[in-house]
Amino acid sequence: MIPASPDAFSLGWLETALAAPTGSLQQMTARPIGTGQMCDSFRLALDWQGHGGPVTTVANCPSHDGRSRAIAAALDNYGKEVRWYRELARFSQVNCPRCLHAEIAENDQDFALLLADCAPAEQADQLAGAGADRLRPAVVQLAALHAPFWNADVAARHPWLARDSSDLVETLLPALTHGFAERYATRLAPEIIALARALASDITGFLEWPRSASTVIHGDFRLDNLLYAPDGGVFVVDWQTVGIGCPFADLAYLVGTSIPDPADRAAQEIGLFDDYLAALAAHGVVADADAGWRDYRVYALSGVLMAIFASMNVERTDRGDEMFAVMAERPARQAIALGSLALLADRAKASWAS
Repeated sequence: MIPASPDAFSLGWLETALAAPTGSLQQMTARPIGTGQMCDSFRLALDWQGHGGPVTTVANCPSHDGRSRAIAAALDNYGKEVRWYRELARFSQVNCPRCLHAEIAENDQDFALLLADCAPAEQADQLAGAGADRLRPAVVQLAALHAPFWNADVAARHPWLARDSSDLVETLLPALTHGFAERYATRLAPEIIALARALASDITGFLEWPRSASTVIHGDFRLDNLLYAPDGGVFVVDWQTVGIGCPFADLAYLVGTSIPDPADRAAQEIGLFDDYLAALAAHGVVADADAGWRDYRVYALSGVLMAIFASMNVERTDRGDEMFAVMAERPARQAIALGSLALLADRAKASWAS
């Protein structure tokens, strides 16, 4: 049986998981870290005797909230993260924590993931946001993730990457959007709520957008999932939404959810887009800039979709409510400025005409 939290971690289980000699671990203490709502994370302090094991490690465990665990199982979130570390991380050039142990039960809910501690790197702040200078090293990491898998048939060897949740999204989104609109009616401007409703009404068009390129994407590439080291390096964490998708979706999502001021975002995003293309080129990938920019404009809607879907399916907290409001508000302003819905409408008209 897989222990579901540090309270259930025995010293013997940790010794086995970390390939340490029996009896070498004398004590373990745990404290919560991070702000994730889909799973619970802890920093473990380990006291060893006669063994050079890690002094600290990070443990990711199932959420203590039953609803979060259920949606995680439905979307295979825990399984995706475990398999990322088991199967794919070594083929990528992205900077992510080294995996020390990963296992998951057949129910897709019980899992344990032990990762190397990235301290003194610290989690960025989604609510505070960040400017272009802060985002550039993250954009470089994004290219390092995408480039090795660019237009490759990765799903042939890793079929779990191609798991399609479109039917689930289309089924649940109308009710979730209604609940989202009610919850945030006094927090978000009417045009933000209107865009959310419009996205829900054309979700099929969004999900079926003909992306110009495919690769392994993170799926939730934002500040809360980035750890910044004092030397400027960036670690990417929380791989529960990894899958096959459009690379420019990750980029639009990062920029749209991060830069608080719409005018600042509009002034900076072309430069960040060009930085991404240059980072791809450094890995030997030459992307179609025009087609990529169209993708970027459409996938600006990704942050709004994530805010609706996640906010209505995970445990509510005060920080979470404000975070999801910000995650809807910033990319909605981005999508309005970029004409994202108009692009979807133009494609629909072209389809009807043909």
